[in-house]
Amino acid sequence: MLPSVSLLQQIGLAILLAVTVVWAASLARIARRTRFEIPSGPGSRPTLGAVPRQTGPAGPPSERVELSAAEREAFAGLVRQWDGRERH
Repeated sequence: MLPSVSLLQQIGLAILLAVTVVWAASLARIARRTRFEIPSGPGSRPTLGAVPRQTGPAGPPSERVELSAAEREAFAGLVRQWDGRERH
């Protein structure tokens, strides 16, 4: 026992340590269980590993906006500034 710490503080520290160990063990168990779990039942789908394509036959059509000549030139000027070719 530590001489400078009261008995009540030592009991509180032991309880806090025990609760922390139980919490960490249960969190690890839940994470391990849900990592390999495949959903089952009606209407459930497996989770995707990545975002699916948003265009094509399965998704909405892609959008396209026509730019005027002035807008294209302004955009080209911004790109040149970002590339460092044009300094101000």
